[in-house]
Amino acid sequence: MSTALADTAAAARPALPRVRTTRVEFAAGARLLDRLPLPAGALAWVRDGEGLVGWGEAARFEIYGPDRIEAARDWWHALLEGTDVEDEVGLPGTGPIAFGSFAFADDSTSPSVLVVPRVVLGRRDGVTWLTTVGSGPRLATPAPVTGPSRLRYSAGESSVTAFREGVTSAVRRIREGELAKVVLAHDLCATAAEPIDARFLLARLAESYAECWAFAVDGLVGATPELLVGRAGERVVSRVLAGTVTRGADPAEDRARGSALMSSAKDREEHRYAVESLAGSLAGRVEDLEVPQTPQILQLSNVAHLATTVTARLVGAGDVLDLVAALHPTAAVGGTPTAPAVALLAELEGMDRGRYAGPVGWVDGRGDGEWGIALRCAQLEGATARLFAGCGIVADSNPDDEVAEAQAKFVPVRDALEGLGA
Repeated sequence: MSTALADTAAAARPALPRVRTTRVEFAAGARLLDRLPLPAGALAWVRDGEGLVGWGEAARFEIYGPDRIEAARDWWHALLEGTDVEDEVGLPGTGPIAFGSFAFADDSTSPSVLVVPRVVLGRRDGVTWLTTVGSGPRLATPAPVTGPSRLRYSAGESSVTAFREGVTSAVRRIREGELAKVVLAHDLCATAAEPIDARFLLARLAESYAECWAFAVDGLVGATPELLVGRAGERVVSRVLAGTVTRGADPAEDRARGSALMSSAKDREEHRYAVESLAGSLAGRVEDLEVPQTPQILQLSNVAHLATTVTARLVGAGDVLDLVAALHPTAAVGGTPTAPAVALLAELEGMDRGRYAGPVGWVDGRGDGEWGIALRCAQLEGATARLFAGCGIVADSNPDDEVAEAQAKFVPVRDALEGLGA
């Protein structure tokens, strides 16, 4: 880490009070998200009823620049030194926890952040626990949750027209041999009559997309189907997505579209780049790497993806943030080769992605954690939500098809904001 970053980490290092984790009783049908007490400051990482929610702020670290993940890791390790921890549960996610979200680009003006909540309610494998930092309130009666009213939409920093033009330019440059794949995105703004309650958006995304990881960190709220990396002891897992088709009107059409996706040379090529990027980044850090030869179809409410789950065994030292630093950005959100692809997308998108498509998740005191890629998400700022959607562009990409795919990827957050869906 650079001297400047080391000085920043040292200056930002607070004292962490005593951390205590205890088992608690929690009704089988109760939802973790329903315990978030306030509209602002919600922290969450949940999937299919399990995960973590947090609130309050015991410590916070913000960082910019190319070494942001490494600096955050160093701050987290320093914060843990000398921390008094009582953990009677001993599962991944118990004890000290930091939720985090990192900017996509090295030169982003959006800060990357780690937040240590004062209270965490977690559930894993049927076990529920409460973690508190210091003394004070634990569970509180949540304030009422209300949805946004009088929503209106407007173009973001990158319009649909600009996105289509970017795709056209990208295809031309790919065909000229400049690179093999680039992932282009654009944004959409939604404005309500009052500040948007993150809990409203989060709960509806979690209900409608139970197979995704629903997250909230520092106003970034979404439900990602893509797990960048998870670590539990020596076990490492990643779920790679690349290649997309919209859902059909009925099961028969879904099967036909899924079959077409599996046989699409364009989508299989896009997916292969993403899997090879992941495997290459993990090389030397893991053993027993298992990469299925053929992807599976992952069906979500609005689209279906080609998906590959990769597993491995961690070698040597290193926590989940070390793996995050090694893997980001992947071909699934940047392109192939990664460096020229990321440089090109910055030129063609004409916007700062902020923390969209960056790593989002959590890390505990043992170095375990789960980090997804911040997709199907919105950045909330008062009454405004900035939505994002992106597509992988290869030589055979059609600009109109990519525009349609991006519009389909806005649907989850739009529906959730409008109170539609499950």
